Amino acid sequence: MNTFKFITSRGSRTAAMPFIMLTVLIDMVSIGLIIPVLPTLVGGFAGSQADQAFWYGVVVFSFGIANFFGSPILGALSDAHGRRPLLLLGFCGLGLNFIATGLATALWMLVVVRLIGGALQANLAVANAYVADITPPEERARRFGMLGAMFGVGFIIGPVLGGVLGSIAIQLPFFVAGGCAMLNWLYGYFVLPESLPAERRRPFHWSRANPLTSLRELGRLHGVGRLAAVVALSGLAQYVLFTSWVLYTTFKFGWGPRENGWSLAVVGLMSLIVQGFLLGRMLKHVTPRRLVVAGLVSSALAHLAWGAATQGWMMYAVIVLNVLGYTVTASLQSIISSAADPHSQGQTLGAVNSLNSLMAVLAPLCGAPLLSAVSHLPRGDWRIGAPFYFCAILQTASLILACVHFRRHRSDPAPSA
Repeated sequence: MNTFKFITSRGSRTAAMPFIMLTVLIDMVSIGLIIPVLPTLVGGFAGSQADQAFWYGVVVFSFGIANFFGSPILGALSDAHGRRPLLLLGFCGLGLNFIATGLATALWMLVVVRLIGGALQANLAVANAYVADITPPEERARRFGMLGAMFGVGFIIGPVLGGVLGSIAIQLPFFVAGGCAMLNWLYGYFVLPESLPAERRRPFHWSRANPLTSLRELGRLHGVGRLAAVVALSGLAQYVLFTSWVLYTTFKFGWGPRENGWSLAVVGLMSLIVQGFLLGRMLKHVTPRRLVVAGLVSSALAHLAWGAATQGWMMYAVIVLNVLGYTVTASLQSIISSAADPHSQGQTLGAVNSLNSLMAVLAPLCGAPLLSAVSHLPRGDWRIGAPFYFCAILQTASLILACVHFRRHRSDPAPSA
């Protein structure tokens, strides 16, 4: 059918970008819906705040470990068979996962469901590879920023809607999220074109789909090296933040799903403003390398301030002030993607996603024990911010590694338009 012909002309390649942006938007709305309510759902099966923190960590760990092994496999499959079929598989798996989570009646069911969902979920890695397929290297930072903007829009709509629906019934956001994911599947099936022409595909080999092999090859890419460690440490900080945010604000400020939904919506709004509108302008004057350094400085200070906050409004103030922190991910992805072979974008960005998934595995192992250790402290106690102080240390280590790497690889690419 004409709808599914490979994209070969410059005009149709440009037209594909709105398709993938809408795809990512619906995906992020689906994920954002459940973030304010998943800890509460887990808490319904737990007996205390310490148990809630522990089991929430187990549920998040389950998704992350399955995603760590699944992402490079799906990324390599997308290099062999195209991006579109793998995106469709991810949407379908995500929708069924959300619905099954809402129907769970025991903790073990939540763990099993998240394991299966994590194995099928590589949408962001494949979407990034899709963008790399249709974008020249000098424009990738800007376009990865556009995807980040869709991430932001999804996190404006999703958490607020999730918080509102969660205050009605704790399972309701999961069913709505499942419906959104299945809507995305229908959209992808009938509208989303393929981005990878047949002549740029390569056969699937299990050796390349091994997550450890993928990570090793990522570290060997010319011009990447220590940046893999930067991705890892900054990603670990980000995932500790994600896994700790709702329980931290609940323990420290007494927030519920509604308050957490609004706070996450502000994160999404800032992500939209910075990556959707400011990043392209920044890249006219500043290279991606310098944005990485400045963003890591901003992120380290932001995590320190979140941990030390004594009132809820301070969390919002830091979210708004951390402008440069929202530029790190897109800038790093641009540098790594430009270093990769055009025939292995799926595997390379799948390896990045796998690395982030590994950090998602480690995050609950770091954040949950820290939260459990401080769960008995009275509201407002500065020590409850222990997970965020840990994140500040991680971001500082990322900053040092990035500075060392860029000094040893001084050939700085021209700023992207």
